[in-house]
Amino acid sequence: MTSFALLNALDTPIWILRAGSSDILFANRTASQLSAGLAITDLRTGALSALPQEQLADYTPALLTREQIVEIWTVQQAGQTLPLRCRLASVKLDDGSDAVLVEGLSSCPLPLSAACPAAEMAATGQAGLSFDQALMQTNSAPMLLIDPADDGRIVNVNQAAMRFYGYSHQEFTRKHTWEINVLGRAILPVMHQISLLPGGHKPLSFVHLLADGSQRDVQTYAGPVTLHGKRLMLCVIHDITEQKQLRAELEQAALKDPLTGLWNRRHLLRQLEHAVLEKQRFGSDFSLILLDADNFKHINDRHGHFTGDEVLVWLAKTLETRVRAVDTVCRWGGEEFVILLPQTSRDNALHLAECLRDTVAGSKSTALPAITISIGVALHQAHESVESLIMRVDSALYQAKTMGRNRVIYAEHA
Repeated sequence: MTSFALLNALDTPIWILRAGSSDILFANRTASQLSAGLAITDLRTGALSALPQEQLADYTPALLTREQIVEIWTVQQAGQTLPLRCRLASVKLDDGSDAVLVEGLSSCPLPLSAACPAAEMAATGQAGLSFDQALMQTNSAPMLLIDPADDGRIVNVNQAAMRFYGYSHQEFTRKHTWEINVLGRAILPVMHQISLLPGGHKPLSFVHLLADGSQRDVQTYAGPVTLHGKRLMLCVIHDITEQKQLRAELEQAALKDPLTGLWNRRHLLRQLEHAVLEKQRFGSDFSLILLDADNFKHINDRHGHFTGDEVLVWLAKTLETRVRAVDTVCRWGGEEFVILLPQTSRDNALHLAECLRDTVAGSKSTALPAITISIGVALHQAHESVESLIMRVDSALYQAKTMGRNRVIYAEHA
């Protein structure tokens, strides 16, 4: 990372991230101070953050075509929580790999004349219409005209906005934008940052409140306009509630094992990475259990794969009923299962493993063949990688198998 050393001399915060992820390859001194030890995910999802996309990987096509991507992150400065505009760009590293450069932008306002030529033209109206008339005749999407300098007061709205939010024109013009945003008055410093953005950026995501008290996920494009010499913001609103719900359902399905309904390996690896970060920040111990159904091939060969699947489903439900809500039970693959135990010591993890082994071995069912399980247990060690932890607990499971099965083995230090 010596090629990044000169970036430490800049007052501008700079982060360099691994392409398609939130892994930090480099952060200069200014960026590190603003991060205050928080991960990129925390900065992007903080109380004052606003994003066009939830996942950095979703920007890949836009980054490759050099589209303008701006996010607002939540940072810490002199004990204060503040919003920071950040511009994202694709860069090539010395080894030829792709990375994402994130540059914190200054707070200098843009000249009004350079703010947004298209919006400036809209301010005078088209075909002789005043701005207000042109706005009111635009019905395809809800539109709000906001005065950031007047506590975020809503100056004007179109008919589509009245239909969407459920307020009359008179009611709307007595409101401020923070009254329709779930962030409340915390949206004001964010709005200030948005007002400094040039035109052409991607819409940012928020949650808005309707007159009936319901909430909707929206994407808001906010561009500067000049009306009678005053700098205002024109916000175009798109309701993305259904799209966001569908995406969440699809993402959830992609992280579930279709047979047992447990989390899958992909989800567990994410949780392990998060647990490692939590330990680095707060010193919270966590343990891992890896278990395997003994002689499972004999069940498939003797009773058939359908019965084998029923056994796995039964085992999955048994495991789920014996763990805490904060624990993560995952089907690792085949007849192997993993349990992640946050804030759990070696002794407590071993106690749970013995209880699970005893429960499975002692269960009697006339409908399904009896099984036992072998278990490996490991406590995460300081500075240990996820890969090393998995290798240790896997080695302990293998030892339990070779020593006769139906037993628990603890993985000693690497």
